[in-house]
Amino acid sequence: MNLVITGSSSGIGRALTERLLAQGHRVWGLARSDQSDFAAAHGGAFRASKGDVGRWEDAARAADEAAAAWPHADGLVTCAGRHGEVGRAVAADPGRWTDTIRTNLDGTFHAIRAFHPLLSRSPRRAKIVCFSGGGSTKARPNFSAYGAAKTAVVRLVETIADEERGAPLDINAVAPGSIRTRLTEEILSLGPAVAGEADYRSAEKQMAGGGGSIGTALGLVEWLLSPASDGISGRLLAAPWDPWSTLDRHATALASSDVYTLRRILPEERGLKF
Repeated sequence: MNLVITGSSSGIGRALTERLLAQGHRVWGLARSDQSDFAAAHGGAFRASKGDVGRWEDAARAADEAAAAWPHADGLVTCAGRHGEVGRAVAADPGRWTDTIRTNLDGTFHAIRAFHPLLSRSPRRAKIVCFSGGGSTKARPNFSAYGAAKTAVVRLVETIADEERGAPLDINAVAPGSIRTRLTEEILSLGPAVAGEADYRSAEKQMAGGGGSIGTALGLVEWLLSPASDGISGRLLAAPWDPWSTLDRHATALASSDVYTLRRILPEERGLKF
């Protein structure tokens, strides 16, 4: 398959890129860092564009570069992201807060918008996988910008799934779980006073080897890129907890339900009457 990965120079994005290349796929990476050495080491199987997906111009240019080399793309995985502004929302720096939204939310949208024409040419059912997680399903104190952006990514995924229901395209969001990455190191460098005691202790545990398995998260992404997930779209799947490897057996039931989506909870659903 021809696959596009944003944030391919580090963390989950680089690990996913290496795994997909090892399985014989072709990968187009997009990151702010130079990846020419990595590209040289993998021959024509890996190509890259340098740019910031938070800037529409960079994402559009990368898509043009990929389109000049590939007749189509079969999948897009948006791994690019950063914690950005951390601390109490009411004391946050407005500029850094906005930049965090730009990287995580705008960067996801820009990649989808820029590469959609190339995805629409795929001879198979095209796939889009967007990384969500940390703060998208519940409040995450001190990470308001990151949490708000990741929640919006889930709603963007749900909206596109509804809009493109008749197209040969599946789009889903992934919560990878607590995995040791560059973001973990960022939390430790900030300290508990800024990041919060709970996130800091969790980061310590991850650095000590007590976090989740990156292999599980990568396995979910691979499954979502494969024909096994055909017809499953508009969902937020948690790599460590959801039975994603068998969801193909329930694709029809999922399509007519709101399982694995973000929804408002009513009082009666909690046995309350207001």
